[in-house]
Amino acid sequence: MSEETLIHLLAGQRPDGELVYEDVRAEVVGDGCYRLLASPVFARGSAKGDVIRMMAAGRFEVEGRGGKLCVRVLGRGDLSTVRQRLEAPVKAIEGELDFDSERALVYNVPVEQGFDAVENAFNEALQGRDDAMWLYANVYDPVDGETPLNWWHDYLAK
Repeated sequence: MSEETLIHLLAGQRPDGELVYEDVRAEVVGDGCYRLLASPVFARGSAKGDVIRMMAAGRFEVEGRGGKLCVRVLGRGDLSTVRQRLEAPVKAIEGELDFDSERALVYNVPVEQGFDAVENAFNEALQGRDDAMWLYANVYDPVDGETPLNWWHDYLAK
């Protein structure tokens, strides 16, 4: 049986330069590598099931993809109605809720479900909400936020 632990991932940097970390549940897979047991809320570039290698100062590299899209819903107000509206459509695309708070929800969805299905589910649930938005956390380059990572091409080709 593998050992479960909390790892400290770099989640960002405050305006004063201080680094911000996020604790994420993971299992040790050996030699500085961990399999994420939940998708991070703030640390970008990974999702539940990914195997990551820890680097200095909480930075990490994804060594292997677990095949999950990480989808974040962020709001300026209470997201409980959005969470309720997402229950059935997320279940239909085999997704899971990894994190739930008043202003943030984090889901993982198997990439095999397809981007169209994910986007339809989240767009519909947020329709009419100008105080909330959804975004992928592991689809675009964490540095520029625009360049597609394209990891799903290799993953789906297996």
